Amino acid sequence: MFLVRVVVRPKPTINDPQGRTIRGSLHQLGYSSVEGVRVGKHIVIRLDEDDEVEAAAKVTEMCDKLLANPIIEEYAFELERVET
Repeated sequence: MFLVRVVVRPKPTINDPQGRTIRGSLHQLGYSSVEGVRVGKHIVIRLDEDDEVEAAAKVTEMCDKLLANPIIEEYAFELERVET
């Protein structure tokens, strides 16, 4: 069994209006050292697999098919083996 943490975020070349809005608000609150903000998604999946390579392959497939839009988003994930 694996606990999978997937982070999906806009590609660097894609405009991120939410990130710009948050950055502006942080500046208004006095956090002027914030240079940039990117807003994405954090997805947690419990995956009933024994083999780490197979689990990683399935998560990659999930991200490519549903969890991320490959045209405008990039993703990264980490697998953590957990006991059931």
